[in-house]
Amino acid sequence: MKNYAVFLLLAFTSHWMACTPPEGMYEKDISLPGEQWAGSFKPTFTFNISDMDTAYRYNIFIVLRHADAYNYNNIWIRGTIKQPGDAAVRSDRYDLQLATNEKGWLGTGMEDIYEQRVLIQQSTKFNHPGAYSFTLEQVMREDPLKHVLNVGVRIERAP
Repeated sequence: MKNYAVFLLLAFTSHWMACTPPEGMYEKDISLPGEQWAGSFKPTFTFNISDMDTAYRYNIFIVLRHADAYNYNNIWIRGTIKQPGDAAVRSDRYDLQLATNEKGWLGTGMEDIYEQRVLIQQSTKFNHPGAYSFTLEQVMREDPLKHVLNVGVRIERAP
């Protein structure tokens, strides 16, 4: 019985650690309704930066999952960030290259689904502790943008 309890404790701890992201990292993605991204759908990702985390620099990625049937080599996205305690927001437009004519899709794929993590800001410093909000919006001419399955944000501590 004692060995069984130790086994359960080890199994629970291993499972908990596998589900917890590594320190200094945030990643979340959202499934898009109907596998298409309407211009009016603007997912927001909120993450917290502690006092200790303001000492580090971070790399910020946009994570995109799309089907092989996606019609373009790129996607234009507007990213808007709101800092804690600041009423103003900052927006940037990003042209994410998803494919080239020579190589095809640049992301990793399985069957007809491709995922790509595109670095949009390198070695970024978050100066204020608190909750940051990052909103993504597709700004392509096609609306809704078909064959886009998920969109997300990944923030990881820079080496």
